[in-house]
Amino acid sequence: MKREEKMAVVANTAERLSRAQAVILTDFTGLKVEQMTELRQLLREKGLEYVVVKNTLLKRAAEGTSVAGLLADLAGPNGLALSYGEPVDLAKILVEFAKTNPKLEVRKGLLGQQVISAEQVTNLAKLPGREVLLSQLLGVMNGVPRGLVTVLAGVVRGLLNVLKAVEEQKAAQGA
Repeated sequence: MKREEKMAVVANTAERLSRAQAVILTDFTGLKVEQMTELRQLLREKGLEYVVVKNTLLKRAAEGTSVAGLLADLAGPNGLALSYGEPVDLAKILVEFAKTNPKLEVRKGLLGQQVISAEQVTNLAKLPGREVLLSQLLGVMNGVPRGLVTVLAGVVRGLLNVLKAVEEQKAAQGA
């Protein structure tokens, strides 16, 4: 690869890394081309990316960024899965793909500014999606006013029952 091509790869990779909200480092040793294509297609459907860059170029692209901590001890072939939005989707796709293709190994990840282990990536994949979490939050938020209305309605209902009993009692006394 010529120097200009290397500089272009470093610039392109640095731009991607600067935009990424989550980065997961994987080892793809032993995966066939068809499997890599399938993985890339699964990621692309969710607006995610999977890139393979030489380690030296990757380290240069990550210099001065939070990703540098993730790439400190690179060895062997590495692939980077990048998410520019929802990190849970990225983790779910990689963990599910690794279950059916055990040659894909999730090494570690970067969530925001924090480096996370492979186990933490797996735990991230177990979280429900953003929409599910928002609906659960909305349900909890709606529960408080609903409970207040129920309590207030109970007071009025109790008063009406007392008045009805008094009315029935007076009607019984008057008869």
